Amino acid sequence: MKGWLLGRKLGGFIDISSLPTSMDEEELLALLEDEYARDILATLTTEPMSVSELCTACEMSDPTAYRRLDRLQTVDLVEERQVLDPDGHHYKRYVALVDEVTVSFADGSYEVNVTRSPAKPSDRFTDLFEGLSQ
Repeated sequence: MKGWLLGRKLGGFIDISSLPTSMDEEELLALLEDEYARDILATLTTEPMSVSELCTACEMSDPTAYRRLDRLQTVDLVEERQVLDPDGHHYKRYVALVDEVTVSFADGSYEVNVTRSPAKPSDRFTDLFEGLSQ
């Protein structure tokens, strides 16, 4: 069973077997089976959020959110960004890096495809600038 993931850093498709051995198709599918992980991904498609904002929006505890975010980062579906608040303190906001996950079945096997959100350098610069100017 061969799976492919869209590699945002490589700019094309990469064989899932070349990813860290800690992640494979079954782990990705198991993670997406988790209601909390799906809620986090869906919520982060609206805007980047801190853990406390996610906990409120998804009605989950901090430890639950941190565990799911850690797993989602491991499979590169969520990214952590540092933000500077007006008082000069740093905090983290999380952003979804995925637009779509599909599973195709054919010829006795299946294939998992992940379509990544475009990582726009201009968006990252804007986020950084807005964090500094507040």
